[in-house]
Amino acid sequence: MNDEQFAQMVTQYERLVYTICYQFTRNHHTAEDLAQDAFLSAYAHLDSCPSENPKAWFARIATNKAKDHLKSAYNRRVAAVDDDSMPKDKGTLFGKEELPEDITIAKEQAHSIASDILALKEPYHQVAVLFFLEERSVNEISVILGRPSKTVHTQLYRAKHMLQDKLKEKGGAHHDPVS
Repeated sequence: MNDEQFAQMVTQYERLVYTICYQFTRNHHTAEDLAQDAFLSAYAHLDSCPSENPKAWFARIATNKAKDHLKSAYNRRVAAVDDDSMPKDKGTLFGKEELPEDITIAKEQAHSIASDILALKEPYHQVAVLFFLEERSVNEISVILGRPSKTVHTQLYRAKHMLQDKLKEKGGAHHDPVS
């Protein structure tokens, strides 16, 4: 595939890639950045593009870029709980201007989420800690815990729903300074 053909594919799939990134991040600017990253990555790995289904290939790259971004953003929030110092660089935090209130809220939310993960009962506790806090893959968790990967997938699915339910329960509580 030459540069001109790739440019045509970018034009053809730019809305798809942007939409996928936006669905994950819910932030216009972040989605644009991730879409650009996805196309750069696609260009760098052009030789692995399947000629029979390039749409799925672009979609997978966009999905992976967005997931990687979300993991790293989550990581920064969890790290902020452990490090009480203010960020050294000026700029943005989660796509917003870096204000002390935003930093405090982000720390509280990260601490709350980490606490909810740690509060899960077995068999979900270990799986959730390894997946969300230690960022292990399902295969790694399966080996560590000696459980079939299908079991780990099921337990992760259920743990995610338990965590989502807890977040919904706390829905209005994030505005109340005393939780």
